[in-house]
Amino acid sequence: MAIKNIFMQGAISPAFIAESIGHHRHKTTIGAHNIFLGQVRKDIIESKEVTAIEYTSYEAMALIKMDEIREDIFTKYELTCMHVFHSLGMVNAGEICLFVFASSKHRRTAFEACEETVERIKLELPVWGKEIFADGNYKWKENIA
Repeated sequence: MAIKNIFMQGAISPAFIAESIGHHRHKTTIGAHNIFLGQVRKDIIESKEVTAIEYTSYEAMALIKMDEIREDIFTKYELTCMHVFHSLGMVNAGEICLFVFASSKHRRTAFEACEETVERIKLELPVWGKEIFADGNYKWKENIA
């Protein structure tokens, strides 16, 4: 099976998210979907306002790692399907940068699989975010659980 590309340039649009959800209406063995949406937060860091995050990645390595995470999650949980999309490039405050969508027969499975996937992405994927401040300066983002 080919490794899936999870990366999208820029923000993940609400229309894309809705369309992704809509594609599952004919999959009648699914009883639950759990969705995580990561949004860029307008934050204050060191008295500076974050207005965007610019995401970069070692893409080849990240795709291999995401494939490993996906396989681990499917082995551990009885999922019907799972989709992951992560932004690259500039994403403004208020826009979506991470979309994780886990589906299963039962809600607890979908909840747990989605949560573990998000945590592993944050810890293991070689993706970096440069927080862009209103004054044009930046600071490399540190992931916090």
